[in-house]
Amino acid sequence: MTEQEVDIRKKLGTLTYETDAEENAHITVIQEICARCPHYLCIAGCPASCFKFIENKMVFRYEDCIECGTCYLMCDQGSVKWNFPQGSFGVKFELG
Repeated sequence: MTEQEVDIRKKLGTLTYETDAEENAHITVIQEICARCPHYLCIAGCPASCFKFIENKMVFRYEDCIECGTCYLMCDQGSVKWNFPQGSFGVKFELG
């Protein structure tokens, strides 16, 4: 883990999350499309490091998401589907 990742994790620790059930996750990844991606820009673009490629599968940790939409904009392959979290769920910014 790099120094930058440690700093991001520390700052993410100041946020409050109300996570919904996984089947209601506000971001989903279509694995069939993602498997053919030539660049995985979602990994590079996500400021919260929610995307990881593990064992030939893209893993998205929706629980850490700050709902910025960067992954949706960076995914030019159509694999990332982004919606606003359902009412009362999602990130709650308390310090900024």
